[in-house]
Amino acid sequence: MARIDPSSRAIRIQGGRIKGHRKGSMSGQKVSHRVVNHDQVVAAGREHFLQRSTLDMAALAGEMAISRATLYRVAGSRDALLDDVLCELTEAMFLQARAAREHHGFDGVVEVSRHFGEQLRSPVLERFLRLEPEAASRVLFTPAGGVHRRAVAIQAEIFREAGLTNIDHLAYLYVRMVGAFLYAEFFTGRHADFDELVPALRALLEPAA
Repeated sequence: MARIDPSSRAIRIQGGRIKGHRKGSMSGQKVSHRVVNHDQVVAAGREHFLQRSTLDMAALAGEMAISRATLYRVAGSRDALLDDVLCELTEAMFLQARAAREHHGFDGVVEVSRHFGEQLRSPVLERFLRLEPEAASRVLFTPAGGVHRRAVAIQAEIFREAGLTNIDHLAYLYVRMVGAFLYAEFFTGRHADFDELVPALRALLEPAA
């Protein structure tokens, strides 16, 4: 996953103050009215989530040297920021899963899903899913949410790469099936053996082959 390199910034944020690289900069001055945009909030939220497996909005506001009111005004809500952060992480996980693919056709589709499922077992996501199941359910499993919509769109692209046709509705069903199977491990404690799901996925996709 892409990470922000603080050393590349002309100005670094540290402890609620702006610290410059040169003597005579703004070091030592408290930040009272820092302007941030949505992309900056999402980027900071992503790094915060990767370090903590959660979003502590008060702590994030402090890290960004902005007020909580500013953070909520830009982000919308905690769930909205979680949605944006997890959408970015989902895209990154799909990108890595597709890069690891070695097969074509149906086998390649399944291979991407298998790699994606392996990434879900990262300590960061495991901790979030176990500690905040209600928030995870709201953000990850609601069809109207950004994470689900983006996953369906990416899955449709994967289907097209495999040569499947008439796949828009199938992408939605596929994502629901795979998601319910993979995430069930975190909510039920039962290990998800992906091979158990493959016959059902094959039956779903055969008409589009």
